[in-house]
Amino acid sequence: MLAYTYRKQGEFALQNKPEPVLTHVGDAVVRVTMSSICTSDLHIKHGSVPRAVPGITVGHEMVGVVEQVGSAVKTVKPGDRVAVNVETFCGHCFFCQHGFVNNCTDPNGGWALGCRIDGGQAEYVRVPYADQGLTVIPDRVSDRQALFAGDVLATGYWAARISEIRQGDTVLILGAGPTGICTMLCAMLHHPHRIIICDPDPARLRFVRERYPDVLTITPNHAQEFVQLNSPHGGADVIVCEAFVGNVILKLYEGVGATMMTMVKKGLMSNLRSKIGALLIKPALKSTLKSFDASQYGGAPLLGLKGLVVKTHGSSKAKEVKNSIIQCISFKENEISDKIRECLAPEETA
Repeated sequence: MLAYTYRKQGEFALQNKPEPVLTHVGDAVVRVTMSSICTSDLHIKHGSVPRAVPGITVGHEMVGVVEQVGSAVKTVKPGDRVAVNVETFCGHCFFCQHGFVNNCTDPNGGWALGCRIDGGQAEYVRVPYADQGLTVIPDRVSDRQALFAGDVLATGYWAARISEIRQGDTVLILGAGPTGICTMLCAMLHHPHRIIICDPDPARLRFVRERYPDVLTITPNHAQEFVQLNSPHGGADVIVCEAFVGNVILKLYEGVGATMMTMVKKGLMSNLRSKIGALLIKPALKSTLKSFDASQYGGAPLLGLKGLVVKTHGSSKAKEVKNSIIQCISFKENEISDKIRECLAPEETA
């Protein structure tokens, strides 16, 4: 079968690959009928996802028809039309039991499809833990309508749900891309007083205005005044960010670190003289490059919240989780949230 394959940084290609087979009793093989390209796929191409494995088939947003199931699969059967969940999760570990399936402790847990194992930009895909990873599509829902259910729509739904939107709230959504629009639609289910969506792209804002006239739109340059004027409480009650800036910074560090390591190593190994020099500077170089290793930091804090939140990468390993916990401890010991609240207090009083 033809499969769109991540060959190396900067290079995707169509390749012939064998059709996938069941390798575990909980697996299912799905014939892909429709798939989409996510920005995360492009991050893989640009080298911003260090855990991506060269040679894998990309793609994690897909729908299809079940062709085969393992003996332990109970929720789907051959012939079912299904949407595939972007996250692979066992359903039994601590994180799965508490709803944080992206941190599933299984070796293939979290974002695996199209990153660490073959994904859906192909004719067929093997889905581990099919009982958790596949959702049967109702007959009244088309493949195209169901395509976003496994990732982008689910992201918007979850964002709206955990934001605890109430009737009477003004909701500000930062970003009018696909995820932002899905978040907007899911926020509507909570019946807020007003939804405002902010984006620098005039075409995106025009798209929203033409289809959702009750939603207000604004560019970032005038967002503060606009939100204050259009909220009965003088500001937004809930703010949802389409693309968390801290996560972007983490990905930037990962990409920069990986690129620097590759380029420096290539230069130092280019000839005998440089190899001798490499031996002399190795300790200092190793120490310097360590500062570009995202795992040293673990995560990024969300500032301005009432509580303490440190956002870690969805594919974090034990080291990153440990360092994120250390950040939390440091945050608490230094009373960072209280200090931010005190700094903002005079402005709030005024």
